[in-house]
Amino acid sequence: MRALIIRHHQPSDAGYVGERLVQRGFELVDMLLVPDADFARPHVTVAFPDPRAYDLIVPLGALWSVYDHAAIGTWIGDELAFLRAAVEADVPVLGICFGAQALAAALGGSVERAARPEIGWTDVQSDDPDLVGEGPWFQWHFDRIVVPPAAKELARTALAPQAYVVGRSLGLQFHPEVTPAGVQAWLDIGGAAEVAKHGYVPEELVRPKAGARERTHALVDNFLDRIARI
Repeated sequence: MRALIIRHHQPSDAGYVGERLVQRGFELVDMLLVPDADFARPHVTVAFPDPRAYDLIVPLGALWSVYDHAAIGTWIGDELAFLRAAVEADVPVLGICFGAQALAAALGGSVERAARPEIGWTDVQSDDPDLVGEGPWFQWHFDRIVVPPAAKELARTALAPQAYVVGRSLGLQFHPEVTPAGVQAWLDIGGAAEVAKHGYVPEELVRPKAGARERTHALVDNFLDRIARI
């Protein structure tokens, strides 16, 4: 089995999610959209593959907003078309943060600026805690998802929807994949100043959270068994 991991920029990676996918027998195929040299102005041309070449597609987070086409460039429209084609071809998608927002936009939902950011470890209210546990889950986002008409919202905070399912696909606003090293990498590329500006303490964000790996592994297992049915 092959899982396409869409990394929008460095240093994001699949972390605990990728770890569990490998343990479940997946070969991870890495696709980096924006190289380091283009990070400041990510107007790159991206050739997305045929989604039917994969058993699972996992678009990860990004520091841009899905609706900010002027900042991103043309590839966001191409990515939305790719995700739409994947769902139409019955290829499961596990969208994470920006990836979940992009999936929502591709399927008739939308993305809008949230009233405030959600950053750090956060409990969520879940209608299906056996699939999406109530956390805590790591958050780092400034936008919120408007769930597509055909989707079912599964989890939320007071600020934003946190999980939704559509067909064999699952969108997650939070970051189940994140490791302490991953958080530190985000802080190192400018995130520390950003979160401090909003009143968060960078050093507190990078502290390991007990049980995070195990909760993520359980989430991946339940997604694969119950939603993706792989």
